[in-house]
Amino acid sequence: MHHARLRVAILLSAAGILGTCTQPPSLLEQIRQTGELRVVTRNSATAYDLDGNDPQGPEYQLLRGFADELGVRLRLLVVQKPSDVLPKLTTGRAHVAAAGLTINPDSERLVDFGPVYQQVTEHLVYRDGRRPPRDLSQLGSKRLEVPAGSNYVKTLARVQSQVPELVWTENPHAGQRELLNQVASGELDYTLVKSDMFALYRSFMPQLRVAFNVAEGESVAWAFPKWGDGSLREAAERYFARIRADGELDRLLDDHYGHVASPNHLRTKHFLSDIRTRLPAYRQQFKAVAREFGLDWRLLAAVGYQESRWDPLAVSPTGVRGLMMLTEQTALRFGVEDRTDAMQSIRGGARYLADIMKRLPAELGELDRTAFALAAYNMGLGHLLDARRLARDSEADWNRWLHVRPMVRKLADPAVAARTRHGQARGGEAVWFVDNVQNYFNVLAYMTRDELPLPDWMAPRSPAPLEVQAAPGPSDATRLAARESPHGDNG
Repeated sequence: MHHARLRVAILLSAAGILGTCTQPPSLLEQIRQTGELRVVTRNSATAYDLDGNDPQGPEYQLLRGFADELGVRLRLLVVQKPSDVLPKLTTGRAHVAAAGLTINPDSERLVDFGPVYQQVTEHLVYRDGRRPPRDLSQLGSKRLEVPAGSNYVKTLARVQSQVPELVWTENPHAGQRELLNQVASGELDYTLVKSDMFALYRSFMPQLRVAFNVAEGESVAWAFPKWGDGSLREAAERYFARIRADGELDRLLDDHYGHVASPNHLRTKHFLSDIRTRLPAYRQQFKAVAREFGLDWRLLAAVGYQESRWDPLAVSPTGVRGLMMLTEQTALRFGVEDRTDAMQSIRGGARYLADIMKRLPAELGELDRTAFALAAYNMGLGHLLDARRLARDSEADWNRWLHVRPMVRKLADPAVAARTRHGQARGGEAVWFVDNVQNYFNVLAYMTRDELPLPDWMAPRSPAPLEVQAAPGPSDATRLAARESPHGDNG
């Protein structure tokens, strides 16, 4: 009996001791306790850009949303080279790596990847006018360069087992943007570029052509340390599942890539030529009128080029005329007496565009407001409002051009138009108008980047700091360190 009581006492004592021992907190719990999520990223148009004090980039926006969901601060460690990203993660400096990383066998041995949120392709690009190779075995003595330490090096190394004669140079001093510029100018024969990056730059460099795809179906995802317990990765999986289900992911990617329409290369070449030969005669007029009405002169000039190729005497078969191609009714409404007078036409077009923008909802974002205004400029505000109502009735977001755009096209369908207030419209033409004006604006913005700041979504940016801390919520990121990156967009 005594021994039985002793055993019970020992068991109760042991249970008490065990009860006071708690499991160590998970990685997710540690992050919530410290109130800080540390992420390593790079200065890149497709990851993180700093425009003045305003952080931008798809990875940054995704990370900001994730940190907000966790209720913690976002601390970014911005590295200069692609090869520096994963070491920051594996050595414990960061909890997450988010730098446009693509999943590959080499990286999977070092880190665990989260959910795939984007698919990209790696292109080999060359300059228009030169004979394109059909595959990597045809490069011969031509120069192929890629940024040192980039994923492109791993891609080429894998291909080299099938193409042993393949030779390339890893450039430690030039990033993606610089190498694309060199190919476009003819200084370099070839480079590799991911499809998302190419989408951002092709409007500004119309000389670039895709010869072929070197790697297809590359999956973009965040990376997590193997030393973690999986709790943070699981939280990221829940976050991506939510933003994918409610459409937030599509909206975010469209904010960064949806404004870039596929350019007509011949049209872009003519545009570049006309910038040199025709624009100088009207440049100061565009600037003066744009200041008067609070518009970006480059947008006004892009509209003028789409309408008339900057020809003040242009006339259409429907009777619209002048540099901004105004109807008689619009000219009368906005005080234009002579539609063939360039200054009067520009001022009339600017007043019309500014009037449309003022009548659009205040909650629209800049890109959506501009796209809506351009569509209304082309087909009339009433038809645009019809398209927005169609989007709302179909439970789409009627404040997003991404969702309203297909409804604009549907206005050409008599059956659909019969349900609207303003009837049938040439919606396909309006979409085409918006795409072209946006492309012309992109080119003008890039060519005048030393004169005016680029729009928020457009690269290149100011050099990024190595570490940036962003408070949760709507406040801007705060610079902690000012060491600059010499180049970005390394792929």
